[in-house]
This record gives sequence, structure tokens and C-alpha cells, in this order.
Amino acid sequence: MQNIKIGAVKELIIHNVGNKTNEEGTRFSDSVTDFSEIETEIKDLIESNFKFDELFSFHFLTSLDLNPVYTFLKSIFNDPSSFVEQSQNCGRYLYDKSTHPKIKSGELCLLYISDCEVDGHMTDAIALIKSENKDTVLNVSHKGDNFGIRAIRGMSINKLDKGCLVFNKNEETGYVAAIIDQSNRGSEAQYWREDFLGLRPIQNEFHQTNQFLSITKQFVTNQMPEDFEISKSEQIGLLSRSVEYFKSHESFDKQEFEQEVFSDSSVIESFRKFDNTYRSENNVEVADNFDISDRAVKKQSKVFKKVLKLDRNFDIYIKGDREKIEKGVESDGRKFYKIYYEIEN
Repeated sequence: MQNIKIGAVKELIIHNVGNKTNEEGTRFSDSVTDFSEIETEIKDLIESNFKFDELFSFHFLTSLDLNPVYTFLKSIFNDPSSFVEQSQNCGRYLYDKSTHPKIKSGELCLLYISDCEVDGHMTDAIALIKSENKDTVLNVSHKGDNFGIRAIRGMSINKLDKGCLVFNKNEETGYVAAIIDQSNRGSEAQYWREDFLGLRPIQNEFHQTNQFLSITKQFVTNQMPEDFEISKSEQIGLLSRSVEYFKSHESFDKQEFEQEVFSDSSVIESFRKFDNTYRSENNVEVADNFDISDRAVKKQSKVFKKVLKLDRNFDIYIKGDREKIEKGVESDGRKFYKIYYEIEN
């Protein structure tokens, strides 16, 4: 579901939400904000920041209607006149979840967007944006025969810290949403997606492909050195073969993947054990058969190591065939790699 177009921003409201542990409090607006002079910039901010490869939906353990943010946004979609009231409810709930000491205070903006297109269907959307980090710009002004210049700090019009864009589609299963969280990568960042929003990935081909490649990378990089004697070049070779499998197939079959990439029965057994443990510990659901997403393969291939760095002298780019690389040690202790090839270009 990547065919998404953003419509027109109709309403915008801004609140300030602090850190609850630090007793920073909240400040709420009682009316919408006039954004007529920056309407183009606001729409550009939404369009340039949100990506729609991986999509999410609201959830709650017992009942979807018990997810507060889902309920607040549902009320707005059903009655747009409740926009101000429900946006304040979002701010109060965000404050309740802002307890980690590293969570920064900031502006919470809600935007109501009409006439969005999702897979050929027209619908509305609501964006939640939290700005935590301020940019500095130099403001130049004309004063008589001279120019003055001063620094102004404010919200970036290029990069969002945290965001969530929710489309009024599939209400009964938690809507369709895209998220942004660039400001934090540690445990304190979980509060935005998990504690506050309560989102989980939609189980589409992008999510399935992305998750399985992540599991494979973790296994080859972290688990295999503990279970087997394996060189860096062999690890890179396995990672390359993993990506090549996904690039050369339209659909994924787990047993076929295991045979083509790992082949050795003991390695396959180790991988299956790691796979089951990883899924259980990280609450990950991946099917054994699914259609492959080219977008997910392209994304993951960027973080799969393909280059073997030897001291500061050589970089060896490895695409696959580990049988053509031998590792050894000379009698004087010097280490070496022997590479076999057929054609020199």
C-alpha cells in the first residue's frame, strides 16, 4: 500500500507537552492556529518526511477501543468539530506517557488533512507531530541604509523529530498509519510508538521481508561465531547470498531459503533455533511463505556488510561464493586470504 497522496491541510493546532517526571506541565491552545501564511511549507513538511514503505495500525491487548489515541482520532474523524477537544486529550495522554527522564518537552501539533488518496480511494487523515529539537536560522532585516542580522530558534521545516500520519481507512482494524521517530534511538524512544500511540506493523510483504532479513543478519553476525568456527569473509558471503536469494525470487519459502543459503544441516538447525528464540523474545511474527518486497530488500541490502577490510591496506568486496576464498596463516604469523577467480576485468 504505497500509492498514497497527501491532500489539503484544513486545521492545525499546537500544544506544549513537557516531561511529567520533571513536572514540566502542559499548555493547551483553546482554538486552532492560523497557518495561512505557511500553508505550502506545512504540506511540504508532511510530504517530505513521511515514508509509506512500512505501515502500522493501532492495537490494544484486550480491545482496540481501549487504545486512547485511536479513540481520540476516531472521534475526530466521526465529528471534525471535536478537533480541538480531542487534540487536548492527545496532549494530556502524551504527558502521562512522557515519564522517561530523557524525553524532551516540545510542541505537539495536530493537523486535519482532507482529500488524501490511498490506493485510489479518497479519505481524510490526521497528523500528530512533536517538535523537540529547535533549529537556528539567521534572520536578515533591512534597517535604513544597513542590514541587521540576528539568530532565531524555531521548529525545523525540513526534518520532523516525531510524527504519526493516520488515514481514515480500515477503522475496524486500527486504521492505516505511518510513523517517524528520528530524535531518539534508545529505550526512551519506545514511548512514542508503543506507549503513546500503541502501533504495530501491518503484516504486509514489506514487513515480512524486512523482518526476515533482519533475523538472518542477526544470526549470521552474532550467533554463528558462537556456534561455529567462521571467518569474516564467510559471514559476508552468507549475508550476500541471503540478499541475492531475495533479489532473485518473487516469493519466499523458508525451507528453500535455508537450503540455498546455509545448506549445511547443522547450520540450518542452529538458524531455526535462533529464529524461534528471536521471534519469541522480540514479539515478531513472520510467515514461512510470503511475497517478497523489492523495497524492503533494497533497504536491508544497504546495511548488510559486503566489504572485508584488512588493516588499512585492502578492501575486499564479497558478493557470494565463499568457496573461492581461503584464509590462512604463514609460519611467521602473518595472516592471508587466497582468492580464486576465472575472469579479470
